[in-house]
Order: sequence, then C-alpha cells, then structure tokens
Amino acid sequence: MSALPVYRWRLAPEGLATFRQLRAMGLRPGGQPVVAQLERPRRRGRPPLVAFLYRVDRAKPVRPMTPAKRAALERANTARQICPACGRDAGYRIPTSLGTCTPCAYPDTQAAA
Repeated sequence: MSALPVYRWRLAPEGLATFRQLRAMGLRPGGQPVVAQLERPRRRGRPPLVAFLYRVDRAKPVRPMTPAKRAALERANTARQICPACGRDAGYRIPTSLGTCTPCAYPDTQAAA
C-alpha cells in the first residue's frame, strides 16, 4: 500500500484539482484513482480538513442532464418539500437535520411570534 502525497492548503501543484474544482471546469474524475490529498489546518487541535486531488488531464466531461434525470430530480426535490408531520408543502426543501418543517420542528417559537 502506497501513501498518497499530502499538500498543504493552496500549495497543490498545477494539473491537480479537487472534485469541486473539476466540476467548476465542467469535468468529473471519470473513475480515475485519487492521486494526492490536500489538507487545510484548523485551530484548537481539531484534525485538518481533507480534500482529495485528481489529475485534470485524465478527467472526463460531465455527462449532460437527460430529460428523465431532470424529471426524477424535480420529483425528488418536490417530495422533500412535503412535511412528514403535518403533510403541508413547506415551500422549501426541508433540512434533513430537522426532518420536519420549521413550524413542526419549533412549535413553541411559532406560537410566541
């Protein structure tokens, strides 16, 4: 097992990019292995933030969105707007951290307002 090279924040060599950087360029890793790792230090003894780096020259273009994928994504987003507790359309995607719409998650706050 070989260890990945580790670069500090903003010191990665040219030709390597994170997943988000590839996506901003209209690319995707395309099945290539991770070639290095980027670490951003944090304060108070917390472990560093880690991002994996991929080669830009081996990246492939992002696949275009098909009508079927677009429809499925629209249905999924619509389903995430329905509150499971009260059944109302919240008008926004309900956060998974709450699991319900804001009035159901914080009933005391809404009654006081």
